[in-house]
Amino acid sequence: MSPFPKLLLLILTVAISSATASDDERVSELLSLQSRSKSGIIHLNDQSLARFLTAVKTPRPYSILLFFDAAQLHEKPELRLTELRNEFSIVASSFITNNPSSNSKLFFCDIEFKESQLSFSQFGVNALPHIRLIGPNMGLQESEPMDQGDFSRLADSMAEFVEAKTKLSVGPIHRPPIFSRNQLILIAVVILVWIPFFIKKVLAGQTLLHDPKVWLAGSVFVYFFSVSGAMHNIIRKMPMFLVDRNDPSKLVFFYQGSGMQLGAEGFAVGFLYTVVGLLLAFMTHGLVKIRNVSVQRVVMIFALLVSFLAVKQVVYLDNWKTGYGIHGFWPSSWN
Repeated sequence: MSPFPKLLLLILTVAISSATASDDERVSELLSLQSRSKSGIIHLNDQSLARFLTAVKTPRPYSILLFFDAAQLHEKPELRLTELRNEFSIVASSFITNNPSSNSKLFFCDIEFKESQLSFSQFGVNALPHIRLIGPNMGLQESEPMDQGDFSRLADSMAEFVEAKTKLSVGPIHRPPIFSRNQLILIAVVILVWIPFFIKKVLAGQTLLHDPKVWLAGSVFVYFFSVSGAMHNIIRKMPMFLVDRNDPSKLVFFYQGSGMQLGAEGFAVGFLYTVVGLLLAFMTHGLVKIRNVSVQRVVMIFALLVSFLAVKQVVYLDNWKTGYGIHGFWPSSWN
């Protein structure tokens, strides 16, 4: 074998070895940064983003899920950046905990606007909240953004996005406990001290549970809770409203489409249902006790008119949202 092919083979071997070592060094550095972060999120800026993404040849040995943040927008509650950042950290810590052998394949990172305006422009990000996945074979522009509608389910939707795009399993979401150990001990002590006084009040019939007005208010609340879709909002963690994509200064309270329901529209429909229910309850239990027939008729006509308008508005909203119409039919014997 001639010396030239041997020399070429040696050069290729050294180049491949140095590239592999360079990739291993970057993975080790990312793991080190991850271990030093309490939440497992690596904070990047323009320089570090270039080092771990643009300066690395594809395919990279890792993917990066990047959360775009802007400290000056944390005071805008409609964007929910602080809440989404916390949910992002929960997904990151859960992934690291559940996948100790795969945590070098996906890294959770964040980037702040004031520190990294160049990176924001390179990604083409001009609105928040925004999350992008940069896969091993992707450039900045080819990276996949998370759909705005998926932010409503917070950590669960982020985990589903990761699993769908990377084929990696996030595993169960580990949320921090609501109360710490010391708080639970304090609550238990307070309950133990309060129990004797509560038993004394119960035996004397002087508690709120003996007040009929409390039961009336509770029944109205349960009715409103049932018809307003509040349980759906809690389970799905639905926001009360969204920011209009075309005009960020406007808020969207009613979402057109059957796939999603905002909290505000559920409460609006629930309020209309509750008004109708209370009017019907008043007519069947309160109005019958009034002896003046003229007053009965006026109040009944007013209650029926309000109920008709409320039901009509609910039907209109349902038709506008889903496209389905409700039609009345005359009995066949009337034809």
